[in-house]
Amino acid sequence: MDFERHCAEIVTQTELLADGLAGADLTARVPSCPDWSLGGLLRHLGGAHAWIEEVVRTRAQEPVPDPSRDVNGDDSGEPPTKWLLDGAKRLSATIAEAGPDVTVWTPLAPMPVGFFARRMVHETLIHRADAMLAAGREYAADPDVAVDAIDEWMELDALPQHFEFNPAKRDLLGPGRALSFRATDIDAAWHVDLTGDAIVNLRGDEPAAVTVEAPLTELLLIIYRRREPHGVTGDADLLAFWSKHVTFG
Repeated sequence: MDFERHCAEIVTQTELLADGLAGADLTARVPSCPDWSLGGLLRHLGGAHAWIEEVVRTRAQEPVPDPSRDVNGDDSGEPPTKWLLDGAKRLSATIAEAGPDVTVWTPLAPMPVGFFARRMVHETLIHRADAMLAAGREYAADPDVAVDAIDEWMELDALPQHFEFNPAKRDLLGPGRALSFRATDIDAAWHVDLTGDAIVNLRGDEPAAVTVEAPLTELLLIIYRRREPHGVTGDADLLAFWSKHVTFG
């Protein structure tokens, strides 16, 4: 997916979220984020959109206060879909106006705005899944977006600075430690190699100590820790250990 598609998908994913929430109970608990109500989840997502919009609009080079951490609020009434959509449209427009190459602050390091365009698509995609789980509604991810979300997850997980932020992540590395994730409904697979001195995540189907096979949307939710793993063959303990050490997204 390119930069223009990422800008558009921020809005598209928010529209899908809004459409799926008609009549939903904002007091419902979110199974995949158990400390949050559905209302709190929506405040988090809308706050995240506003936060990154400010970062990009101001071309921030230092951290900007993050309103998405405060999920408290009024859970009565209808879901705040207009507020969410307005915020997503502002974010998309601000990112598009900046262009993909302007460097701004990110929690990882200064990076081009294109990083946030992609990140906020997937932030919205996955929180849409959280919201549908809370509301008891169906969820499906467009294949292009789901593949891009898994690609990004794998790329972020392999960043070497994780070892500085969380030295315990080095415990993942060891002989024979490799994982394979295969979509059963499209031709897509990912390989996680933990056998060396660094995490190496690649596209493709390679032999592994543990393999997860599932339809693409299910695979996305398993990798992002929104579903319990199924379709597992091999070392399930390694899969659980790997999943425990992936704490973003």
